[in-house]
Amino acid sequence: TVAIEDIGVIVLENQQITITNGLLEKLTHNNVALINCDQQHLPIGLLMPLSGHTEQTERFKNQINASVPLKKNLWQQTISSKITNQAGLLKEKGIPMRKMELWAKEVTSGDSLNHESRAAVYYWQSLIKIENFTRGQKGIPPNNLLNYGYAILRAITARALVSSGMLPTLGIFHRNKYNAY
Repeated sequence: TVAIEDIGVIVLENQQITITNGLLEKLTHNNVALINCDQQHLPIGLLMPLSGHTEQTERFKNQINASVPLKKNLWQQTISSKITNQAGLLKEKGIPMRKMELWAKEVTSGDSLNHESRAAVYYWQSLIKIENFTRGQKGIPPNNLLNYGYAILRAITARALVSSGMLPTLGIFHRNKYNAY
């Protein structure tokens, strides 16, 4: 057995799973992210506590009122780290990194030169050697596996944000009224 306090995420992937409200309450009180999946085993829901931090309201206000320069700087740091990590994986696999380390260093505030996109194209073409492969939500395999992994990482990130008293739906850059993240 595992102590409930030691659980970070539970993924429910079988349509026959039954769970009691008492267990849901305990999981929520212990800040466990509960992910439920559809019949194709893709994550479709996330149960998180409504109140994840003692200073939640104050942090919501700060998050909503964050200045544009701050958001652009945070985005710059995020993209630079993302490209650095992509380059690191390519290097570890013995794949040429081309200009990825340079692109990571050259990311500007708000990534106005779109280094994220340039690096992503090179990264996926170098990493996955499948003819006509492009990374996308409805693309050919292994997109399904990547989408699943991305959904799990997104849930883990949402859990960390809620634990810090923040709203995971208030992003720093991407804005799409049809995407909660």
